[in-house]
Amino acid sequence: MRRSARGPEKGYNSGVPLEMRPSCERCNGPLGHDAAAFICSYECTFCPGCAGGVNGICPNCGGELVKRPRRQAAN
Repeated sequence: MRRSARGPEKGYNSGVPLEMRPSCERCNGPLGHDAAAFICSYECTFCPGCAGGVNGICPNCGGELVKRPRRQAAN
């Protein structure tokens, strides 16, 4: 999908933030907002160890696991 100079096309960015899931879906280890984690396009969430254990491929949907952006903890 190509974005115009005026901003994203309709449907490209709904303004809804990522769901920062609190634990790894494979080992159930805790993942804070500032913790390293990997997600697929459906936001399945894995710790770095488990993401490596599945070779960077989501076991739920078969999608690529990429590094999840970090979010500052709320004050």
